[in-house]
Amino acid sequence: MLKDFLWEILTYGMRWLHVVAAIAWMGFAFHTRELERKTKPRDAMPEGAVGEAWSIHGFGFYRTVKYLVPPKNMPAYLIWYKWQAKTTWITGFAMMALVYYRGAELYLIDPAVFALPAWAAIALSIAGLGLSWLIYDGLFRTPLANSETAIVTAAFLLLVVLAYLYSQLFSSRGAMMQMGATMATLVIANIVVVILPTLRNMVAGLSSGLPPPAELIARGMQRGRQNNYMVLTIVFMMISNHFPSAFAPRYAWVLIAAVIVIGGVIRYFFDTMHETGIKLRWPWGVSALLTLLLVSFGAFAPGSDTRLARRMDDPARRGSGDFTPVKSVIAARCSMCHASAPVWPGIASPPKGIKLETPQEIRIHAAQINRVAVLSHAMPPGNVTGLTDGERATLARWIAADAEAGEAVKP
Repeated sequence: MLKDFLWEILTYGMRWLHVVAAIAWMGFAFHTRELERKTKPRDAMPEGAVGEAWSIHGFGFYRTVKYLVPPKNMPAYLIWYKWQAKTTWITGFAMMALVYYRGAELYLIDPAVFALPAWAAIALSIAGLGLSWLIYDGLFRTPLANSETAIVTAAFLLLVVLAYLYSQLFSSRGAMMQMGATMATLVIANIVVVILPTLRNMVAGLSSGLPPPAELIARGMQRGRQNNYMVLTIVFMMISNHFPSAFAPRYAWVLIAAVIVIGGVIRYFFDTMHETGIKLRWPWGVSALLTLLLVSFGAFAPGSDTRLARRMDDPARRGSGDFTPVKSVIAARCSMCHASAPVWPGIASPPKGIKLETPQEIRIHAAQINRVAVLSHAMPPGNVTGLTDGERATLARWIAADAEAGEAVKP
C-alpha cells in the first residue's frame, strides 16, 4: 500500500513538472510567433538587422531586433530556448511509462481489440515512437519536401496511417495517448535533429563571417512550420484521457485524423490573420463541420455503444429499476478500484475520488456511470474486469428507470 501511495505521488509530481514545462514551451513558441508577426523594418535599425519589434512587459520596455545572420558584435551570453521542449518530452515519456506502461493492462491493452501481453504492448509503443520518426524524417529527405503542399499531405497521411495501426493494437484510450506521444516525439525530434543544429550553424558562422546555406535555413523553417501546425492537436491528445467521449469511440483513429485537421486549419487561420490581416472564414467552417461529424459519428455510427442507451429510451425495453442486480454488477466489476481501499495493484486511492461501495455513492455517481459504462465502454479500462453487454444493459435499465422516477441522484 505504501509503495502504491509513493508511486502515485511520483506520478503526480511528474505530471506537474510536465505541465509546467509544456506551458513554458508553448508560451515561448506563441511569443516567438507573435514577434515574427510584429517584427518590421524601421528607421535607425542596427547594421544587418532586418526588423525590430517593441513590447512592454514586467514594467519595462523591450526592444527585439532580428538578424538573419549573426551580427558583427555578438554578446557574450546568448539565451537558448531549448530546455522547455526537452523537459516537456522527457517528463511526458516518464508519464507514459508511469501510467500507461506500468498499468498496461488497464490503459494500453484491450483484449477485445488485440490480446497482447504487457511487455509486447510496451515494446510496440516504444518502437512506434522511433519508427514513426524515421519514416517522417525520411519523407523530408525526398523530393516531396520541395513542395509545401506535398510534404504536408504526406505527413498528414502518415499520421492517419499510424492512428489506424495504433487503434488496431491498443485500446482506444491507449491509441489516443500513443498518437499524442508520437506527434510530440516528431516535434521534439524536429527541434533536436534539425532546428537546433541549424541555429548552431548560424552562431558558428560568426567566426567565418559567412551566413549559413540558404537551404539549411529553409529546411529548419520548414520543420518549424510543421511543429506549429501539430501543437494544438498534441494538446488535445494529451488531455483526451480525461474525457471518455474523446477516446472511447470504437473508431478513434477517425477522430484523431479529424482533430489533426481541425488543429491545423485553426493555426492556419491565426497565422494568416496576423501576417496579412485577412480573416479567413473557411477554416472555421471546416472545423465546425468536422466537429459536427465527429459528434454524429460517435453517437450514431454503426456499432456505437450509444445504441444501447437509445434502446433503453423505449419504455417497453426499460424493464425494472431494481437496484439489487446493479449493486452486484458494481461490486463485481468496479469496486476493486472505486473503493476506500482499492485492491487493484498499483492503485492507492479511488480514481478521481469516486467510491462505489454503498447504494448512496452509486446513486450519486449514476450520471458518470452512464457516461463511461453505458454510453461508452471507457470503463472498466480495457474492460479488464470483463463487464458484459448484458451487465451494461442492466445499468442502463436502472439509470433509465430511476431517471424517470427522479431518483437517480438521491441518497
